[in-house]
Amino acid sequence: MSTSKQADASDQAADAPEQPRTTGVYVYGIVPADVETEDDAVGVDDSRVSIVRHGDIAALVSEISVDRPIGKPADLQAHAHLLDGVARVAPVLPLRFGAVLTDTDAVKDELLTAHADEFAAAMEELEGKAQYVVKGRYVEHAILWEVIGENERASAMRDTIRDQPEAATRDARMALGEIVANAIVAKREEDTATVVEALDSLADSVNVREPTHEEDAAQVAVLVEVARQDELEQAVGALAEQWDGRVEMRLLGPLAAYDFVLSPTPEG
Repeated sequence: MSTSKQADASDQAADAPEQPRTTGVYVYGIVPADVETEDDAVGVDDSRVSIVRHGDIAALVSEISVDRPIGKPADLQAHAHLLDGVARVAPVLPLRFGAVLTDTDAVKDELLTAHADEFAAAMEELEGKAQYVVKGRYVEHAILWEVIGENERASAMRDTIRDQPEAATRDARMALGEIVANAIVAKREEDTATVVEALDSLADSVNVREPTHEEDAAQVAVLVEVARQDELEQAVGALAEQWDGRVEMRLLGPLAAYDFVLSPTPEG
């Protein structure tokens, strides 16, 4: 009797539907296999970051609930913060934000093994390098006066609408705004070219980004040897001095090389 009951229980267990997974493995990027994570390294949702290794390459991962939607600003910040921290000490290939696989075996087989040669070659290209972003933002009043001073029509329109009721000069104000906007686009092209020229001798690769603000003077990503960061800072400092009071300059980095290499998105 007991033997029959045990057999029935075994059959029921075998026939029971497989329980859906409640967790997955979030993958941040690819690094050399000898990279070690800090004890306090955290990823999306404050999860503990670990490493899955395969030969000479490895993946930065953390466990995540599959029921938790990914896409909050804090998630993107955690993703970037982790990769940018690694970029200071080792080459890192960033994966697209939101890459999740079923488990660590899938990370090893479907990602690392499947793309081993590709990853190794990209890692070699990035050795000793990181991405930096040079940003310039026009000082509003300075660029406005520059445009008006260079454009007779804009200057005349400015004089026409000065101290006049807004309702009575609506069309003129809109026309002046269009002149200024078009002039800033032209100046952005010139000033971006100046930035690229100033960084050309330092950068292995350059990517001009699209503006994200109407007063952007330049947004240029460069791939530079980390050992030459001081030279890069000096070049950006020279531009800041040249454009003092006209353009506010910023240098971000070292960062992961988002603009220059992007690993394939694994299929979870």
